Amino acid sequence: MKFRLQDHILVPKHILLSDEEAEEVLKTLGVKKEQLPKIRADDPVAKEIGAKPGQIVKIIRESPTAGKSVAYRLVI
Repeated sequence: MKFRLQDHILVPKHILLSDEEAEEVLKTLGVKKEQLPKIRADDPVAKEIGAKPGQIVKIIRESPTAGKSVAYRLVI
C-alpha cells in the first residue's frame, strides 16, 4: 500500500494550478512567474502531484492566527 504524502497531518495541501489560474494569480499579485518563491520538481510532494517546471503550485497551510495561509511556488 502506497502512502500519500499529502495525507500526513504535517504536510500542507498542494494544488497544481491550471495555466488560466496561474495567470490570474500573477495578475492579482502583480508579479512575474520568476519572482515567486521556488519549489523543485523533484520535491516529494511536487512529484506526487505531477508538477512540471514552469508550473505554479498553490500551498494551503492551516494557521492558528490567520485560519488558512496561502502561498504560491514556481516549480523549477
